[in-house]
Formats: sequence, C-alpha cells, structure tokens
Amino acid sequence: MMQPISSPSNEDRDAGQMLLATGVVLLMSLLSMAIFGVKVAGLTMPHDTASDGVLVTSQEVVDAVPELTEVRTQLWINGGLEPLQAGEIAFQSVHDDMLHHGELRGIEIKLIDIQVNETSSTLLHFSGELGISDGSAMLTIPISFDVEHA
Repeated sequence: MMQPISSPSNEDRDAGQMLLATGVVLLMSLLSMAIFGVKVAGLTMPHDTASDGVLVTSQEVVDAVPELTEVRTQLWINGGLEPLQAGEIAFQSVHDDMLHHGELRGIEIKLIDIQVNETSSTLLHFSGELGISDGSAMLTIPISFDVEHA
C-alpha cells in the first residue's frame, strides 16, 4: 500500500528557514573575510619607485600658479575690486581649480597658509605652501611670487 504524502508541518518549515538564514549569514561572513584579505594583501605591494607623478605635477603647478593668479587678479581689478581683495579672490580661485584638477588626476593639490600682501601701490606679494600627494608620495614646496598691477 502506498501511503499518501503529507504536507510538511510548520516545524519543518521553520527549521528549513533557519537553515537557509544560517547559510546566508555564513556566506556573508566569508565574503567579508575575503574582501578584508584582499585589502590586507594589497598593503604589502611595493610602490612604483619610477612613479614621478608628484614631481611632475609640482613643477606644473609651480609654473602655472603665478601666471594664473596674475591674470585673474587683473580681471578682478578691471571688474572694479580693490587690488588686495582682487588678489585674495584670484589666489583662492586658483587654489580651488588646482584642487579640482588634482582630484581628476588622482593627485591631491593644496595651497596652504595662503597670504596676500600689498607691498606697494602697484605690487601684490603672494605666498603659501604647495602640498602635493598621490597616496604613495607627498611633497611640500614653499611658493612665493609678486604680481604687478595697474
């Protein structure tokens, strides 16, 4: 005689759901450990000693900042601002653009301790410290230049 197949009881369903939940938790734990292992393994990777991104970028920035600041200062003065205020706004805008440009290249570029002084009626003195970092190397360079305005 064949016995009819009975439907699973509530206890069987609950046990099956608990087993499934335990499996999901175990799977998530293993995945978490695998990700952590990959991160730790990457810490021992040697840095590329031939990488010169920070040096190249620092030279580009040192060359570009005075010219950009001078042009922007003159634009603000022509727009009606006082020379000192124009210089401060110009230097800050150059900093903001360099910061954004560096983010796009994967390099952090910052101008720290920005100072603008009016040394004469036609001369502004700009100074600060340029900081450049790419995650494996960091370089700080003092930067100082004068801008003559009309």
